[in-house]
Amino acid sequence: MKQIILNLSMITLVLLFSACNQRNQTSMKKNVTGKAGELVVVIDPIAWDNTPGTLIKDVLGQDQRGLPQAEPLFDVINIPHEAFGDIFRTSRNLVIVKIRNTIEKNTLDLKRDVHAHTQAVAYINAKSYSDFEKLLNENSERLLAFFLQAERKRMLLNYSNYNEKAVSAKTEEYFGLTITVPPGFEVDKEENDFMWIRYETPEISQGIFIYTFPYEDDSTFTLDYMVAKRNIFLKKYVPGPTDGSYMTTDTRLPILFNSFEKDGNYATEMRGLWRVENNFMAGPFVNVAILDLLNNRVVVLDGFVYAPSKEKRNLLRQVEAMIYSAKFINQADIDKINKQFDL
Repeated sequence: MKQIILNLSMITLVLLFSACNQRNQTSMKKNVTGKAGELVVVIDPIAWDNTPGTLIKDVLGQDQRGLPQAEPLFDVINIPHEAFGDIFRTSRNLVIVKIRNTIEKNTLDLKRDVHAHTQAVAYINAKSYSDFEKLLNENSERLLAFFLQAERKRMLLNYSNYNEKAVSAKTEEYFGLTITVPPGFEVDKEENDFMWIRYETPEISQGIFIYTFPYEDDSTFTLDYMVAKRNIFLKKYVPGPTDGSYMTTDTRLPILFNSFEKDGNYATEMRGLWRVENNFMAGPFVNVAILDLLNNRVVVLDGFVYAPSKEKRNLLRQVEAMIYSAKFINQADIDKINKQFDL
């Protein structure tokens, strides 16, 4: 019996040491370097100047949709392999490309925390330019999602360390959900079915509207219905700077719309432009509507940016990260209802 207890104690110590060692390795890693939205591609100069480089720029450097002016999804920087030293090794987003006829198998591997904490790295190995083209085309959406999620997670990690708890307390009280926002954001307007969280400087305005309405049927989660509901709430609660002006959705340009699952709940995302009726103010928005079957309601988090003459990609991504941090406090009870409906 003593020997069994001794063996168990030794196993426990080994497991504890292993866990501590893993945590220490993570904590000992350097922080990522580079600006938000920056992506470093390590590739041979000849390949960069030919089809592989063009494809990378077309995929990772394509325009961010839903913005009023052209801005790339990522600011792509290319360097040759011989220049890939310590200064670039901790870059926040890395794509390392090798195209050699000696490569045995075409592969695309995605890894995190390789050289730095919260780092995202894609390794692409191909035998030829044509193999690289096929590999990238087949994995373009996966590759984009990987780096976009990494950017969002970094923002949320920073926000969680300096969370404005007073705001989350208000959203919990009014809507039964928590949200992570950084210091400087505050609740500007509170109604039973609507809340306006905002951050203001002389140069920019970032805001999140939260509103809720009853869930009726499947037609609720359609583009036309969501735009109509959005416009009703904005006209009622978001006045413009002049008499008779108010925020609304700009339908003169296409609105991006898709459905997905958020924390086990059916949800939709809308991206487009907002404008102020009877005024010249405008900017981008991202809108996430979530089904709460437990309370038979739809909860919408709608983020916007107003930054005249400034780039808006990163400002909108900051708001987007806050929106996606929102969680229902009674999600466990909602999960039981979702399971009944196979959602």
